Amino acid sequence: MKKRLAKSPNNIVLTGSLAGIAEWLGIDPTIVRVLFVIISFFSAAFPGVLVYIILAMIMPSGRKSRGNRNPYDNYNRNTRNENPYREQRKPAEKVDDDDWSDF
Repeated sequence: MKKRLAKSPNNIVLTGSLAGIAEWLGIDPTIVRVLFVIISFFSAAFPGVLVYIILAMIMPSGRKSRGNRNPYDNYNRNTRNENPYREQRKPAEKVDDDDWSDF
């Protein structure tokens, strides 16, 4: 199966374009980033910023599509609604406050 050239969904610094190229080539994203900066900095004929902007606009996103999910699924997710998949906490034990012998 051929790997598709797309932005990286996990390793993003600005847009994920260079990390996407690195994943497509099968090498470390840091190597691609360093090479891109070196070539952009030392070459007057290579407009690195312009190429990066074009890559960011042209390359497809590597994120999986969410399909037809309800946009309100995560609404109020920080409230104390019971989640059946969440591990229940251990009940607190009563502490005897009368023992101050450690001090």
